[in-house]
Amino acid sequence: MSQDAGWGGGAYRGAHLGGSPYGEGVYGGPPGWGGWTPPPKPGVIPLAPLRLGDLLGGAFATMGRYWKPLFGMGLALWGGSALVMVAALVIAYSAVSDTFEKVVALPQGIEPDSSDVVPLVTAFGVVALLGIVLVVLASALMYGAVPAILQDAVLGRQVGFATVWRRSRERMASMIGTVFLMGLVGAVPVLLAMVAFFAMTVAIIALDGGNGALTIMSIGALCALLTAPIAVWLWVRFSLAPAAVVFEGQRPVEALRRSSQLVRGDWWRVLGITWLSSAIAGVAAYLIQMPFSILGMFPTIISSANLDADPSPTAVIIAMSGYGVAIMVGQMVGQVVSGPFPLLVNGLLYVDRRIRTENLGPVLAEAAAVPPQGGAPQDAVPQHGG
Repeated sequence: MSQDAGWGGGAYRGAHLGGSPYGEGVYGGPPGWGGWTPPPKPGVIPLAPLRLGDLLGGAFATMGRYWKPLFGMGLALWGGSALVMVAALVIAYSAVSDTFEKVVALPQGIEPDSSDVVPLVTAFGVVALLGIVLVVLASALMYGAVPAILQDAVLGRQVGFATVWRRSRERMASMIGTVFLMGLVGAVPVLLAMVAFFAMTVAIIALDGGNGALTIMSIGALCALLTAPIAVWLWVRFSLAPAAVVFEGQRPVEALRRSSQLVRGDWWRVLGITWLSSAIAGVAAYLIQMPFSILGMFPTIISSANLDADPSPTAVIIAMSGYGVAIMVGQMVGQVVSGPFPLLVNGLLYVDRRIRTENLGPVLAEAAAVPPQGGAPQDAVPQHGG
């Protein structure tokens, strides 16, 4: 079977599964006197429609069994991005430190010269642009790495860091386009609300809080109320697109359409599970970062006690560097440990939707060399085409 790992783009679509909780005519039915037969579970999930416990348990199981490629990718991407950003900030500050101290030292009410402002804006603007590029690249590779791991985790196969890196790198261009389109579609309503809020603020200042300002305020609030649900609705509709890029080799636009097709009829469930997984990851990241924040305060307090009465900006930055490094390390560790969890749940949701709507369970069982009910084990495991 040439697509037993990628599973194809609906190539194995079958009748909608119904009846028993594990699908009628697949697994879980009562075969004669044998009673209830559980669905096969060659990997981290049973090959049947997944309940909430299956989704969360499958995500935790994947993190436990495949922690080397999973956390290795996270450390390489997020840790590498953090190191590059630190180096860029140090270089940028070294280049404009004199100008920065000059601007900060100006008396209150004195505007700095444009010749002093332009280098600062340019230096830190380049750093900000570099940060955006790094975030996009790291996110695209990580969005590709997690489904690449799930391709084998669902089938109970082993996968190494090199294989995950190769698969995610091969799909990086399509993943960047998909993530960009998802962000663009979700950002349009938010930008409209921000524009309305900005117009409301300007109107309040210009009209001194009169009736005109109240009218603008009402319009802005109405725009925010109308656009926020649209953004959430689109975000959920397209939330399975990254998984479709990796599992099926879809291009960005086709991946969005594929996600919309899979989410149809199960929007509220996808929303609830996605929000729950994000909340779990957020709490875990906060708990991981807290000790680093507390430890980072001690060197900062000691360094601050040695500052002069009128310290220079450079001295203040050096004194605060210990706390900044602790915060950065805590955030990186929290991101590496908890960041993959929502992506794993999202990928398993994709698998669940295909099992429910396209009868994918028997295909996965065949790919994992699980013997059919009443049959003998297969002699060989079919090789996937990646």
